[in-house]
Amino acid sequence: MSMENHQISPQGAAGVTIRKSMRSSKVEPVLFNTFNAIFMIFLVVVTLYPFLNTIAVSLNAGNDTIRGGIYLWPRQWTLQNYKAVFASGTIYDAFWISVARTVLSTVLNIFLTTMLSYTLSRKEYVFRKPITVIFVLTMYFSAGLIPGYFLIKDLHLLNSFWVYIFPSMISAFNMIVIRTYIGTIPDSLVESAKIDGAGDFKIFLRIIFPLCTPVLATIALFVAVGAWNSWFDAFLYTSSRQELSTLQYELMKLLSSSMNSNSNPNVAAGVGVNQETAVSMVTPLSIRAAITIVASVPILVVYPFLQKYFVVGLNVGSVKE
Repeated sequence: MSMENHQISPQGAAGVTIRKSMRSSKVEPVLFNTFNAIFMIFLVVVTLYPFLNTIAVSLNAGNDTIRGGIYLWPRQWTLQNYKAVFASGTIYDAFWISVARTVLSTVLNIFLTTMLSYTLSRKEYVFRKPITVIFVLTMYFSAGLIPGYFLIKDLHLLNSFWVYIFPSMISAFNMIVIRTYIGTIPDSLVESAKIDGAGDFKIFLRIIFPLCTPVLATIALFVAVGAWNSWFDAFLYTSSRQELSTLQYELMKLLSSSMNSNSNPNVAAGVGVNQETAVSMVTPLSIRAAITIVASVPILVVYPFLQKYFVVGLNVGSVKE
């Protein structure tokens, strides 16, 4: 048999290459989808497990929780941990203080920071760079706790509800993010509005503010979570007025009392409960889990309404000018 019979024509070699390429193009999507599905399932498990485990511990009897082995399902169901959290009447008043603080802080921070960001985004404003530098410096340098306390005292904000609001009305980081987002809005919109006779404040309210909805939803979530979770300022500035105590501060005191006395927080709060019975019902570990769930649920309820704006707003607002 001659060698010519074993030679492959150029057309045949090209066909083999095309068939291999087609097989590869069919296999690669399958491998990618399989790997992607496994990775996402793993990510969901890693993300959800700590929260589900905390729920299980919070619904499990305290004396049984000490034994360990609680994973996704309570071994001995009970609501005693939550009853201990809500046993003190101060929790309800503190809850509404936290709600009012969170709503006011979020609304004022969003509105005032956006107004500042719009001003500093205008290229015709001659002081935009010096003022921006001053705000950025506050992110790296702080006077400290004691000077801050004396500042609050000199402003007559001690033991006042407004101590929760005024210090958080402007955020340098949020200003930078929002200003960068505003920089992506075409200048032609502003110029057209000025030609039609609109002033800066009208342009801000009618054009800039509505167009910033994605980034504002993102910043609103950041501000709301920070205001809701804050307790240290209540400890510093309003601890002498029980009616101004926040939910997080009350929960912190409850947890601290439970861990220090290793007893039911009802006992520490003065509620008439037998000591031995209380210890068998609630432990520091179980009360900590219940406190975590109580503090987290309000933010978890709000998050789904802002989630659709979250990724878009953060990505666009973080792009460098």
